[in-house]
Parts: sequence; structure tokens; C-alpha cells
Amino acid sequence: MVEKKGSALLMLFTDVDSEYDAEFNAWYEEEHIAEWLKVPGFLDAGRYQAVKGGPRYLVIYELESVAVTKTDAFKEVIQNPSEKTKRLAPTVLGRGTVRSLCTQIYPNEIDQDTTGRGMAPALQIGRMDVPAEIEAKYNDYYDNNRTPRNLTIPSCSFVRRYHVIEGQPKYLTMYEFEHENVPESQAWVDAHAIDTMHEYIGGSYGHAAGSPGVYRRSYPARPF
Repeated sequence: MVEKKGSALLMLFTDVDSEYDAEFNAWYEEEHIAEWLKVPGFLDAGRYQAVKGGPRYLVIYELESVAVTKTDAFKEVIQNPSEKTKRLAPTVLGRGTVRSLCTQIYPNEIDQDTTGRGMAPALQIGRMDVPAEIEAKYNDYYDNNRTPRNLTIPSCSFVRRYHVIEGQPKYLTMYEFEHENVPESQAWVDAHAIDTMHEYIGGSYGHAAGSPGVYRRSYPARPF
């Protein structure tokens, strides 16, 4: 089995003016992703567009570990951009670009039986700023109450949680869905109605702008 999941993610969120959509998307899907996937330790990649929240575009690279971004091979790619990359990269063309380098905190071990799965058809991404005084209870509730309950919801396949070690905010949760309508389902609404996170932690946490965002995969293309 080819491993497609590791212990880290590199994510870039951005908005692009619509007149650049075609060129931006072609650059990503015909050049940029293939170039980065040649770097040892880059395991898989997918592109998504927001159907709720934002920013509108999201690209995710599945990494063996965060150490991959410090290798000479990756530095070589970064330091030698193509002419198209110089014009079309999210840091150049995009608005409100957010780069997040994330290391996995839940599950705390990689399940070798599931590392061969591809990029999910749809995602919900939560990017949370959690005050230090409630972090311990926040993590305990998420790992032992909210996540197990949400994993019983039909079409919610996997949940992974991360510390963002480069970028902000500190916490990121990624739900992998079979389709983007899961958060509109009655099962999801019912689970949310009985969630007592805020009562348990005795405080509140904030979401980054556009969070939680629901994203539909655009690359690799979905058959439905």
C-alpha cells in the first residue's frame, strides 16, 4: 500500500479575483502540484473550493512530517520558481492568503490501515484560537466527546486535529466527508444540539475569518 497520509499537513487558503481563475487553476493543476509532489515526503495533494465560509480556494499537501519543509529538496523547489509561479502563486496573486503548517495531535498515532486513502471528496475545516487557560479542557472534550460523537454521523469518515506550528491560529480540525452536505444533515444538527463544549471548558474560543469552512474537492476531479 502506498502511504498517502503522514503526521503533517501544509495548507494554503486564498481568494483570487475571478478574472484570474482559469489561469490560476491551470497553473496549480498542470504544474505546481506535480512539482511539489516530486519532493520526498510529500505524499499526496488536493485542491478544494469553499461552498461555505472561506477563503474560496484551499490546497492541502499531505506530509510525512513537518521536517519535510526543511529539507534541501523542498528548499530547492522554493528557491527556483518557474515564471508562472512568480506570477500566479497565492502569495502573489491571492488575497487574504493563509499558510498553515500543521502537525497532527489527534489521533495521536497514525493508523497504518488507513494511510492509503486518497483526498476526501469534501472537508470541513475549523481554525480556532483557544485561550491558554482552557486549552486542556478544550482538547479533552474534543478528543473524548465531540470527535467520537461526530464520527458516528453518516458520511463523516475521519477527523484529524492539528497544532499549527507555522501560521495562525494555533488549532485546526479537519473533518473528512463523503460529500459536502454532511453539515446540513439532521444527524449533524442533532449532534451539535447536544454538544456541551462551552459549558465543559468554562469559556469560549474564537474562529478565524471564514471558519468553519466547508470545501468540495476540485482536484483530483470528483465523479459526482
